[in-house]
Amino acid sequence: MTLSNTIEGTTAQRDQPTTDVSNALSKVPKVMLAFWVVKILATTIGETGGDALSMTLNLGYAVSSVIFLTFFLVTLVMQVRSRHYHPVFYWLVVVATTTVGTTTSDYFDRTLGLGYINSSIILLAAVIAVLMAWRAATGAVKVDQITTRTNEIFYWITILISNTLGTALGDFVATDLGLGFERGALVFGGLIAIVAIVHVSTKVPGSILFWAAYVLTRPLGATLGDLLTKPSADGGLNFGRITTSLVMAAAMIVLVAGTSLRHRLRPPASEPAL
Repeated sequence: MTLSNTIEGTTAQRDQPTTDVSNALSKVPKVMLAFWVVKILATTIGETGGDALSMTLNLGYAVSSVIFLTFFLVTLVMQVRSRHYHPVFYWLVVVATTTVGTTTSDYFDRTLGLGYINSSIILLAAVIAVLMAWRAATGAVKVDQITTRTNEIFYWITILISNTLGTALGDFVATDLGLGFERGALVFGGLIAIVAIVHVSTKVPGSILFWAAYVLTRPLGATLGDLLTKPSADGGLNFGRITTSLVMAAAMIVLVAGTSLRHRLRPPASEPAL
């Protein structure tokens, strides 16, 4: 069983050739340990990169959100137009959703004055609503066999809202609850560990656990990003947002290039474009 089961909990595939074809045509990576490590790096970049534009370069939350939303739309077009999983396109979109999530969450929380808890509640409701709409439209929520345009659209909408939710949750725990960045990171790391334990010891549908872990990796990355970049007086290590973003990006590139994430077979030439 993997974290890629459908909400109905379907795990077995009787038709192995059909499964192989679906894997080859899927436009997202297999959910393995490397996937989660790269995801945490991407979310950390989202936090430090978003803050670099909005605060270090003093562009503000609204302008930064527009910039990152544009980046998201451009990378999403590249991802959607590709015929199969392409690691560069895929992870660029993930990074784009984390940066958009950072600046959008900050805009909701601070500029609009909603606050972290109110924003988190609204965004959690939005994630649940999208997942319900996805299931109603396609019959199942899948996370590592995305082969149709409908599934792909729902997949990226869920990721975008999840990363925005994760940013608000991270700020709520670190700031409103007063745990700080280091203890906040430990809290979210512990919650992810609990999700992993539930995954290996229960029959909870894999897709539910996948999206729970996906949401939690965002605040983990956010608190880690703040821990690395905030001034010492605020409980951070004061490494600098731009420098930290570049280092994390380099680590992410090395890991993606050096792992088996690019393991999928290219679809046969006769296969139609998605």
